[in-house]
Amino acid sequence: MIKKIVLTGGPCAGKTTALVRIIEYFSNFGYKVFAVPEVPTLYSQGGWNYLTPNRQLYYEGERCILETQLALEDSFTRLAEVCTKPVLIVCDRGTMDISAYMKPEEWEEITRSIGTDSAELRERYDAVFHLVSAADGAEQYYTTATNAIRYEKADEEGLRIARELDKKVIRAWTGHSHLRVINNHDDFDRKMNRVLKEISSVLGLPQPIQEERIFRVEIVGDIPECSESMITQTYLVAEPGCEVRLRRREWQGGKVVNVHTTKKRLSATELLETERQVNNNLYEQMLQQADPYRSTIKKKRQSFIWKGQFFEIDTFLSPVNDLVMMETKGILKQESVNFPPFVKVLEDVTGNSNYLNYNLALHK
Repeated sequence: MIKKIVLTGGPCAGKTTALVRIIEYFSNFGYKVFAVPEVPTLYSQGGWNYLTPNRQLYYEGERCILETQLALEDSFTRLAEVCTKPVLIVCDRGTMDISAYMKPEEWEEITRSIGTDSAELRERYDAVFHLVSAADGAEQYYTTATNAIRYEKADEEGLRIARELDKKVIRAWTGHSHLRVINNHDDFDRKMNRVLKEISSVLGLPQPIQEERIFRVEIVGDIPECSESMITQTYLVAEPGCEVRLRRREWQGGKVVNVHTTKKRLSATELLETERQVNNNLYEQMLQQADPYRSTIKKKRQSFIWKGQFFEIDTFLSPVNDLVMMETKGILKQESVNFPPFVKVLEDVTGNSNYLNYNLALHK
């Protein structure tokens, strides 16, 4: 088995520490862990600077970075193919990170020149884990000391640039079927543990059951810099104790991702969850297995970061149309939620089974 993931995020997000822990943790589980180095840093350390006023030098540098990234990943994949152990390939940033540092038209020109595009580049990875920059919600921990070539300095302007880059990187990866955003926490170890938990899920390792924090809300203002998509969610016939879901997610511009998810409770404290992306033809075929006792859920999703925490607001369109829910993952019950001012919390429904999508689908 070979799994390839991306570890990404804004400046000073904790990627370096996370990478060390990933290697140690999963090596103990019998995995051979390969770490693909951060390619833009290699070029910056070699003397290239993406802030150069020479546009031709800038363009060629970005193209070289993408070509090197692809070549390195392919090389490590060949190594993985001859390993006798299961392999986890961890890319310290991936191909789509490069696009966050250039204009969309320049990125399209570069990808077209080497015979690829954004959709194809995203599909190279089994999962993407975005660690939120400390510049957003954990400013006291933001530092440039761990990266001598970082251009986003630890002042107000630097923090603003870092937050902006953080959101650009998330937008670059939006559309991947397994993009997970890892919040900041008062306790940095909790952030690292969430990374290990999410990767374990990708590898099919049983996970302790942890509830998301879920709230019934009312939107009372504009949501700044959010990613908006439409979700169609159908539950399929499944064996007892197992939940099988087929989800189609559509973004503006025609981007569509279909994901088949299976959740199986192993015990009162453990859950096994698996996800796989399916093409449009297979999606249509699987719809024939729809659970006749459950309606298809349609909802609008708005995703955003507020003060270092990642939120998803779902406005339900059917089978209920008077419900707005907000969810954040990885925030423990004893931790405080940084509620945004444009949302009015009506009720904390964490752990309330009446508000699970699986049960809401029973409404006719």
